[in-house]
Amino acid sequence: MNNGDMLAGLLAQATGDGGDLVTLRAIVEEASEIGARRMLERIGLDDETAPRDLGELRELLQAWRDAKASARTAALGWIVRALLALLLLGLAVRLGVTDLLR
Repeated sequence: MNNGDMLAGLLAQATGDGGDLVTLRAIVEEASEIGARRMLERIGLDDETAPRDLGELRELLQAWRDAKASARTAALGWIVRALLALLLLGLAVRLGVTDLLR
C-alpha cells in the first residue's frame, strides 16, 4: 500500500467514523509525508545521493561564511593600520620631524 492509498483509506475511514482525533492526526501525518516526498522530488533530492549532496552544500555554505568572516576581519585590519599610519604621519608633521629630513 503506497502513501496515496493510505491517505485515501484514512479519508474513507474519517468519512465513515465521523473523523475521530486519531484518524484526523493520521490523515495530517500521511498528507504531510506525501507533500514532503513530492517537494523532495521536485527539487531533485529524492535519490540515494541526496544526504551526501546536502552534506556538501552545508560544507560549501560554511566555507562561504568563513570566507566572509575572514574578508571582514582582513578589511578591518587594513583600515586600522591605515588609520594608525595617518596618526603617526600627523604626529611626525606636528612634532616637526619633516624639518629634520631637509
